[in-house]
Amino acid sequence: MQTDKIFYSLFQAFPSIFFAIIGNTEINPNTYEFVSIEVKETAFRIDGVFKPVTETREEPLYFVEVQFQLDAKFYRRFFAEIHLYLRQNPSVNFWRAVVIYPQRIIETDDQEPYRLMLDSFQVQRIYLDELGTATEKPLQLAIVQLIIASEAAAIDQGRRLIIQAKQELTDEVNKKQIVELIETILLYKFTNLSREEVAAMLGIDDEFKKTRMYQSIKEDGLAEGRQEGRQIGIQEGRQEGRQEGRQEGRQEAKLEAIPRLLALGLSVEQIAGALDLTVEQVQQAVIL
Repeated sequence: MQTDKIFYSLFQAFPSIFFAIIGNTEINPNTYEFVSIEVKETAFRIDGVFKPVTETREEPLYFVEVQFQLDAKFYRRFFAEIHLYLRQNPSVNFWRAVVIYPQRIIETDDQEPYRLMLDSFQVQRIYLDELGTATEKPLQLAIVQLIIASEAAAIDQGRRLIIQAKQELTDEVNKKQIVELIETILLYKFTNLSREEVAAMLGIDDEFKKTRMYQSIKEDGLAEGRQEGRQIGIQEGRQEGRQEGRQEGRQEAKLEAIPRLLALGLSVEQIAGALDLTVEQVQQAVIL
């Protein structure tokens, strides 16, 4: 799972989540843009930087690093990048550094050279497993915790988050973005599942059909259908053949998904309901 990419996509779409993580909800996230910065004349690239429209003590520049792999020399690289950037950008006066870990055990022991900085207000270390359980946290932090949830718990947690989003959010655009974000996180977790299968497991087929991901899939299918139709050459045969092919394809995809859904702990009845099949069809697929 490419965790850093998930986080950076998350921060770009919902910058307020970053400020919720660091416990500073008073900042207006609309005054920041999340960017990647290349340090000149080096091989350094700082992937996550929140740049304020106007830099102040209350709204400083934030250097952000998501660190999910053990790296013995991480702090030496991280602080070198920051200080080199500050040298090349003398206009920057107010800054903070934030490192996001899944748990403390990932953090390197090589801390003594940077002890004063690590213990200062300018550097903040976040350990996601210490933020509390997802049910105890606001929606934004609960979505962040979905990233570190086990596969066994992720689907149920994703369902709860979607229900929570429907209850708490009134803006349909934000609600749609949250649903897409939850789907994307689960797709990174379950690389062997398709988007349709994840949507079925979450019970959000209708919402899924409204997302950009589904529309992209639909457009690809339409293009393929048109190509097939031209090859058939007869309008009636094109329509009938395409319809039958799509029905057979959808049915085969559903049947192929059954063993994977069973392996994830869903019951025969839950699978039948999610995939719009009868219990007998699910049982027959298991036997085969």
